[in-house]
Amino acid sequence: MKAQRQTKQLQAVQQAFDSTCRPLSIPELHTLAKQRLSSIGLRTVYRAVRRLQDAGEIVTVSVPGNSDRYELANIAAKHHHHFHCKACDRFFDIHGCPGGLNKLLPKGFKLENHDLTLSGLCASCA
Repeated sequence: MKAQRQTKQLQAVQQAFDSTCRPLSIPELHTLAKQRLSSIGLRTVYRAVRRLQDAGEIVTVSVPGNSDRYELANIAAKHHHHFHCKACDRFFDIHGCPGGLNKLLPKGFKLENHDLTLSGLCASCA
């Protein structure tokens, strides 16, 4: 990882990740960063995300049928799954794994990896 110049904008985006500890979309990051630095623009948030990815500080959470989310690399490094609230479109980390997925496979198949996203309503929307 190369050293990054710490700008106010980059710090605002980093603080957004630190304050939520959950996968965030670009619009969510922009809203949270604006709370810390009102002048930050959407394009600046995209650039900050790219810088943080290049530095290995955040990773992409691919969401089929939806825009990517981003989460801290140290959280992503631990096996976990996600919950998607259909009302507010936020994603939350679920720690733990149901396990036993091999029994769902057709005969002769070998499971190498899995991603699990539960969906419904979060506590705020329920």
